[in-house]
Amino acid sequence: MFRHQKELQFDIKVDRPDPQLAKQIQEVLGGQFGEMTVMMQYLFQGFNCRGEEKYKDMLMDIGTEEIGHVEMLCAMISQLLDGASPDDQAKAAKDPVTAAIMGGVNPQHLLVSGLGGLPTNSNGVPWNGSYIVASGNLLADMRSNLHAESQGRLQVARLYHMTRDEGVRAAFRKMLARDRYHQYQWMAAIEELEQKNGVVVPASFPPEAELESQPEAYKFWNLSEGQESAEGLWATGSAPDGTGDYVYEADPVPLGNIPNPEIPAPTLHHDLDGKKFKNSNDEE
Repeated sequence: MFRHQKELQFDIKVDRPDPQLAKQIQEVLGGQFGEMTVMMQYLFQGFNCRGEEKYKDMLMDIGTEEIGHVEMLCAMISQLLDGASPDDQAKAAKDPVTAAIMGGVNPQHLLVSGLGGLPTNSNGVPWNGSYIVASGNLLADMRSNLHAESQGRLQVARLYHMTRDEGVRAAFRKMLARDRYHQYQWMAAIEELEQKNGVVVPASFPPEAELESQPEAYKFWNLSEGQESAEGLWATGSAPDGTGDYVYEADPVPLGNIPNPEIPAPTLHHDLDGKKFKNSNDEE
């Protein structure tokens, strides 16, 4: 059960309207790494979590918080659109100064949402459910969550430097702080799960199940010009789980066969092998 509370998690009070900034903020609302994505990702992970009640409870806590972040951004976008009207679009065509200010208005803010936030990114592309990850494997999902929070915080930080509106910046500082905590949170959960089950997903398919393929788990194949990649930790030392040592393959060679697929039936019209082509209606 969800219960809506009228107060926002943090104050939203912009200094002045700015339709162009409202358009840009749509990215952190309805973009791939926006608040709608993490909201749905955490909630679906929580809904589908089996056992491990502390993880389910944590996912539902943060997923519900993200609902509040979506509401905050919608409130911010609405305030930034205060006073905008179709007339402004007409004025922009006549006045270069107005065009510079209003030229970046998202037409859908005028035509579709009535000066409110939309479930779209900054280019007007609708939010997509395929953005979310909810696999049922806790470690795999927590790593996706850390990735999502990292990208989302990066975008908010970039937006922060795109505006001098102190009201917007104050709200962004709160969101940046929460996104920083959320990264701490996922790192803590990942560390705990790795200590329980190991660092490789899925833990239920152990290295020894790879049989003769085990050596391939430690090789770095140098497949581009230069050998600078040999300097990384991925090419020297031991695997994080201590199961083997890395090997740098400076000049790797193919280990497989050359594919030799059968030529398909003439009726598929592949035009292969220089053969005389039959009419598709000819009998075999």
